[in-house]
Amino acid sequence: MTVGTDKKNSIYIQLLCLLLASAFVSAAIFVFLNITGQYLIGCYLDKNDYTAKKEQEYVNELQSYIDREKISIADADKLGVWVERQRILFVEIYKDRKLIFNSEYPEDKISEEEIEADDHGWETSYCIDFSDGPAEVFITGSYSYQLYTFAVIGEIMFSCLLFLGLVFLGIHGKMSYIRKLSEEIEILEGGNLDYRITVQGKDELATLAEGLDNMRLSFRSLIQRESEIVQENQRIVTEMSHDLRTPVTSIILYTEILKKGKYKSNGQLLECLDKIDKKARRMKQLTEHLFEYSLIAGEGEADLEAPEQYKTLFFDLFSETVSYLEQQGFCIEFHIEWIDCTLQISTDYVSRIFDNVASNIVKYADRSVPVKIFSAKEEGMTGFFFENRIQDLDEKTESTKIGIQNMKNMMKKMNGKCIVKENGRCFCIAFLFPCQPKQVEV
Repeated sequence: MTVGTDKKNSIYIQLLCLLLASAFVSAAIFVFLNITGQYLIGCYLDKNDYTAKKEQEYVNELQSYIDREKISIADADKLGVWVERQRILFVEIYKDRKLIFNSEYPEDKISEEEIEADDHGWETSYCIDFSDGPAEVFITGSYSYQLYTFAVIGEIMFSCLLFLGLVFLGIHGKMSYIRKLSEEIEILEGGNLDYRITVQGKDELATLAEGLDNMRLSFRSLIQRESEIVQENQRIVTEMSHDLRTPVTSIILYTEILKKGKYKSNGQLLECLDKIDKKARRMKQLTEHLFEYSLIAGEGEADLEAPEQYKTLFFDLFSETVSYLEQQGFCIEFHIEWIDCTLQISTDYVSRIFDNVASNIVKYADRSVPVKIFSAKEEGMTGFFFENRIQDLDEKTESTKIGIQNMKNMMKKMNGKCIVKENGRCFCIAFLFPCQPKQVEV
């Protein structure tokens, strides 16, 4: 069964879905961590008075700086330097509720009579002792900003790592499958064609794996067929060598008798010549069968002709064969059903098959028993069979059955079957051809 690959099963679509799913999960985790982080930082700041402690630290540093540098309230330049060094947002200094210094405008001279102190409301003021007297100081800093910034950076980094991890896990499965296929291919390269390639999923990799497995099966089948052919050829050659050796030995024996004049009469001379003739003809027949076998075995695929009706293909062949057998003294029982079926055959092969069958019947069949020619059927196939009784022979004339093997080879090349059954002296050979599907007329 072939694994189908459609667009939704494509590796590209799977990768896109993996990226989108990983991005969605990572974004959801980032939002969750961001909300949770802000809440936890807020709780930490409120619980530990973090802002008040940081402001007090800056106030203490400012007081130390003023004492060390003996700074007066009007010394805006030195105050500006300290504010810039601390990297806080801004500092305001009031004297008697009048604005004296604003770090955002350190170079501007602010008149005490013109600007009233703003109502800072929730902000806390601190009393600082300058060289020329005390003053009220408001410090605004970004104390919690760094905490929130570090938290966001950490959340982004974690989300990015999570995204990469999810993508890696998704790709890891495909990479593991690719490595597995690579290992299995190495197993096939080692000659183990019985090892089955693993097929997973329905994507391009699965299609590739199935193609490799089909190639494995085809290659294994090809090797098996070649092995069977080699074994069959060895058997045929061995048996043919034995069968050829027997008539050759007889011919040599009778030739020696004639050469040495050991015959007693002209009748015995003619008998020896007759036996030499029979043995020579038998050798000729065996060599012809061997040549035909090698010719058929060496041919490629048969050139099958266009499909034709069953009756059109075989009517004339049956008529000629029946007529020939009747002339040879055989009684024929002919019961062929001319079914409505089209077959695709090689006329050359079929003619040779009929010739072989007729020749074998003439040589080996008992003329006192009718030769039966009947229709034969099998699922998806149709054909016919010949049945006859084997006559009693003084000697075995063809032990190799090479003629039958030739017919089997020709039927196989036509995608058909040749079935031989032998029960005692009853011999039956059937020929089955695949029925071609009927073409629907448009």
